[in-house]
Amino acid sequence: MDQYAVFGNPIEHSKSPMIHTAFAEQTQQAMEYKKQLVAIDGFKQAARDFFAAGGRGLNITVPFKLEAFEFADVLTERAQQAQAVNTLSLTDQGIEGDNTDGYGLINDITSTLNWPVHNRRVLILGAGGAVRGILHPLLNERPSEVVIANRTLSRAEELASISPLVSASEFETLDGSFDLIINGTSASLAGDLPPMPNSVVNANTQCYDMMYGQNPTVFMRWAMELGAAQVADGLGMLVGQAAESFYRWRGVRPEVAPIIQQVRAKL
Repeated sequence: MDQYAVFGNPIEHSKSPMIHTAFAEQTQQAMEYKKQLVAIDGFKQAARDFFAAGGRGLNITVPFKLEAFEFADVLTERAQQAQAVNTLSLTDQGIEGDNTDGYGLINDITSTLNWPVHNRRVLILGAGGAVRGILHPLLNERPSEVVIANRTLSRAEELASISPLVSASEFETLDGSFDLIINGTSASLAGDLPPMPNSVVNANTQCYDMMYGQNPTVFMRWAMELGAAQVADGLGMLVGQAAESFYRWRGVRPEVAPIIQQVRAKL
């Protein structure tokens, strides 16, 4: 069987084996997918060993996406834009690096949730690797404006420099309300919230947390308490980015909706 895996540290929590096994069953692909804990200083050797042993593809999670970017022989346009890689594939040109995070987010927001992005005022919370991966795909949907808010203003300013549509702000100085708010910080995992004014949410605001869990995240609860129109977590993004990785590897695009339900039921 063709071998695939996800590399990370930590990795025990990863849902990727469940997701890709379900994709393989759905599309009748003969493949095996495992998760592997990789030492913090051992990524490149572990990746070399995996492909030398006949492995066909890897998903890469925290904290190795930048190292995967450097490891790849060739890069897709998405990976070059994100400056980070979450998918490695064995190809005739060598090891190809791609970034499917932005695809997963946009597909979940626009197709699964049916929320519009075009011509809307968008707020992105955070300026780390997760946000870097989604920014170009988001801009391709042609919002009217994107504001990136971050504790360290200089990091937000660095990302904002890619387009005149994008500006940077500190959390506390955000001005006005937004049509769509995307939480790209990991604050939800710690039960925390960025220090934003409540005025960023109005009755028409849709709020999306890239984190997910068994229960609504603290960000989602905050948005609901402020009367946001709709809220969603990032499980659909997780399954969507995995589906795009699967498509890169196998040439078959799985159906994501039943897999989202399947993973949700097991959280």
